[in-house]
Amino acid sequence: MQSRREMLSTSTTLAALMVSVGLLPTAAQANWSKEAFEAKTLADAAKGLGGGAPVASKDVTITGPDIAENGAVVPVGASTSLPGVKRLALMVEKNPNALAAVFDVTDAIDANVSTRVKMGQSSNVFAVAIMNDGKVLYAQKEIKVTLGGCGG
Repeated sequence: MQSRREMLSTSTTLAALMVSVGLLPTAAQANWSKEAFEAKTLADAAKGLGGGAPVASKDVTITGPDIAENGAVVPVGASTSLPGVKRLALMVEKNPNALAAVFDVTDAIDANVSTRVKMGQSSNVFAVAIMNDGKVLYAQKEIKVTLGGCGG
């Protein structure tokens, strides 16, 4: 039986080998866009992610509660059945940094994501689909927060 120390050493070595041959990402920030994450508006975030002017679309769906009791963990999701989606993003309009999450997608998978975001106060939340041709489509939903999740 392997000791805990031996197991950790073996795991670290294996992970380093996988990174060296390209089986694991070397940096999670490879596609990180500082401009997008520092954006205060939907239009600025879309530009930072390489898209054009945002247009409301019934082909993009946003999911989330009408009322979130705890703003620290608000479940939200974005989806679309349109072909040619490059990225799905979630934005919280009144957060200090509006862009909450970005997911790179391809036509090989369903463009359907969900996560939990922090919301400091009641706000519009946007599901944004950035298409391969640069079009930016979005849907919005107002989510009311009874207990803020961004400190204080």
